[in-house]
Amino acid sequence: MKIICIGRNYKDHIREFNNEIPEEPVFFLKPDSSLLIKNRPFYYPYFSEDVQYEAELVIRISRVGKNIKKEFAGSYFNAIGIGIDFTARDLQRKCIQKGLPWEIAKGFDRSAVISEEFRSKEKFPNVNNIEFRLELNGKTVQKGNTSNMVFSFDTLISYISKYMTLKTGDLIYTGTPSGVGPVKIGDRLKAYIGGDKYMDFRVK
Repeated sequence: MKIICIGRNYKDHIREFNNEIPEEPVFFLKPDSSLLIKNRPFYYPYFSEDVQYEAELVIRISRVGKNIKKEFAGSYFNAIGIGIDFTARDLQRKCIQKGLPWEIAKGFDRSAVISEEFRSKEKFPNVNNIEFRLELNGKTVQKGNTSNMVFSFDTLISYISKYMTLKTGDLIYTGTPSGVGPVKIGDRLKAYIGGDKYMDFRVK
């Protein structure tokens, strides 16, 4: 099972970090050991002083596919959930400054929080118009809508499948909107799709 994460897929987040809008999707991988499930607490890692949240909708691949055409991509995922891509921003900055890969900042244990619930995509009237948000200690810090993505779900699936075979159960974290920020021990995070709560966990 692969965890594929999309970078720079919301224009407001791209502006937030003064980056350029990519011409093609940007993606990286997290290992399966990074998954954090069942609303278990996130334990702040000792090796970072600046861990930041990035809330993202997550789609689950439902069949094996390679070189998938965009017009058929919708039949390769069957469910939508929500997750958080935790990032050790201080480590990421050091890697970027040195021109090094930054998996160390993205792939550490429990850095990929995932909702226990995934709902069939048939439950969503329009997958290109899904609202989601993240609360930190009761305050909304991120709000997004798939209508604002640079690259749609179908485009992402088609693009990724050019380079690697997608398999049943693979997860694609589809990008984060603006509002990313740090967490600290004692924080409580809740994530919603529409008006429904999908995640509720604490930082310890």
